[in-house]
Amino acid sequence: MAEGHGSASGGENLLFLTDEQLRKGIEAMFFAYRGFTADPDRILEDHAYGRAHHRALHFINRTHGTTVNNLLALLGVTKQSLNRVLRTLIEDGLVESRVGRTDRRERNLYLTPKGEALERALSEAQRERMRAAYRAAGPQAVAGFRQVLEAMMDDDIRRQYLGLRDRRP
Repeated sequence: MAEGHGSASGGENLLFLTDEQLRKGIEAMFFAYRGFTADPDRILEDHAYGRAHHRALHFINRTHGTTVNNLLALLGVTKQSLNRVLRTLIEDGLVESRVGRTDRRERNLYLTPKGEALERALSEAQRERMRAAYRAAGPQAVAGFRQVLEAMMDDDIRRQYLGLRDRRP
């Protein structure tokens, strides 16, 4: 097998990464995540919400009319945890819970105009950061970054992601 040649930016032989190279990647992920969440965290703080509220708003927006059970599967949280978050979002007028059309036992979730506005503000903050990073890194790096992220996902999570990725907003 031929060895890969790295670029001047530190992409040394990627087929045989050392523990030190992997540690650097792990640390970069930690710090990048801090940056990625910092802008929305400031917005959420103004509303006394946390990241769980943000994730719920994001996925309710992406999957209009999703059921509570589907949202549970997407978020990978406990029913108790999700119920706490949803109760707050519903009481604050950000999310509407409607009885299911085909199964009246189900509850379908929709963002209200107020919820859409908050979700838009949160997502725009992250889109701005992603856009700037993608522009700085270039198209080849963007494609590689996405490949790395997808390769890190467990199979069942990757299937969920791929199902959402190809959906229109």
